[in-house]
Amino acid sequence: MVEDVGIRDLAESLVTALSSAGKTVTTAESCTGGWIAKAITDIPGSSSAFAYGIVSYSNGAKESLLGVQNSMLAEHGAVSSQVVKQMAEGALQLSGADIAVAVSGVAGPDGGTDEKPVGTVCFAWAVRTKSGITVDGEQQRFDGNRNEVRVQTVAQALRGVLDRIES
Repeated sequence: MVEDVGIRDLAESLVTALSSAGKTVTTAESCTGGWIAKAITDIPGSSSAFAYGIVSYSNGAKESLLGVQNSMLAEHGAVSSQVVKQMAEGALQLSGADIAVAVSGVAGPDGGTDEKPVGTVCFAWAVRTKSGITVDGEQQRFDGNRNEVRVQTVAQALRGVLDRIES
C-alpha cells in the first residue's frame, strides 16, 4: 500500500532533526503541488523548522519565482536534473533557509515520453554551508498511478532532506 511509505513518520523525524539542529527547510515543488510542504507543516512545531514552500507548477513560475533559466527549460525540459537544481538553489536563496528540496516529474497518467516515462521524477537538494551552497540531485522512476507516484515522491524528498541534515 502506498500510504505505507510513512510520510508522517518521515516528516516528524525531519522536523525533530531540523529543530534540534536549529535549521530550516524550504520547498520548491512542481509535480507534488505543495504536498511536501503540507507533510512538513502537518507536524506540530514545524513553524520553527519550515521557512516556506513554492509551488512552481508551470515553467513560467519556475522562471519568475525561482530564477530557472528559460534556456535550461527549453534545452532540458522541466523534468531534468538541470532544472530542479536551479529550482532548489533559487528557493534556498529566496527563503534564506538552510536546506531546500525541489522536485519536478511526470506523475501521469499522461505526459510521459520514451525518454521520460510516467513515474520519472527529478529531485535536487541545496544545502547552505559555511563555504557556500552545495547542490546535488537524483532521478527516480516510480511505479503506480498518479497518486502513488506523488506519494513516493514526497517520501523520497523528505528522506533526502533528512539524510542531508543528519550528515
